[in-house]
Amino acid sequence: MPVDGPQYPVNLLLAGRPCLVVGGGAIAARKAEGLLDAGGQVRVVATEVRAEVRALGVPFEERPYRPGDLDGVWLAIAATDDPAVNAAVRADGDAARVWVNAADDPASCSFTLPAVVRQGPVTVTVGTGGHSPALAAWLKGHVASELGPEVAALAGLLSEARRQVRESGGSTEQIDWRPALDWDMLALIRAGDLARARERVQACLSLS
Repeated sequence: MPVDGPQYPVNLLLAGRPCLVVGGGAIAARKAEGLLDAGGQVRVVATEVRAEVRALGVPFEERPYRPGDLDGVWLAIAATDDPAVNAAVRADGDAARVWVNAADDPASCSFTLPAVVRQGPVTVTVGTGGHSPALAAWLKGHVASELGPEVAALAGLLSEARRQVRESGGSTEQIDWRPALDWDMLALIRAGDLARARERVQACLSLS
């Protein structure tokens, strides 16, 4: 069944935090890779650790999962094909206040993972609350087709302007950024005209 109730979307800062992946196959490898990309300190426990996981170079133990594996962990992912193991990880996680996701097993999740599109510092996620990962993946494809590297460049220009305001002792909360946030801006960046794009961002500061 899908996860019941509304969900609270967040972007977790996992850099340097211990994370556990239970499972040693291709799905476990993909989940571990995502945690590594976010800077997590990943450890794997599985009865069989396959080549995909070994290739990641993360610490692993080839044995069954046991409750003490969650000690000191901030976040865990169960990626096994055994519902009983997934449920045990979820139950132990609830007791230890560790957030647990179970791949393709919403009933054993305390959080769900959305489909993700990234362009530089820009992250867009699509979630269905566990109702349909296929729909999330389809929507992700549509979003990805609209987000090119120009979006990351625009984020850089806006970040530069915000830093300029803060360094001068001002507040960015009162600035109307709308003149710098339209499709024409992306067209300028795609055309390589960063100078004009930067001028439009700077104009927002003078209008505030």
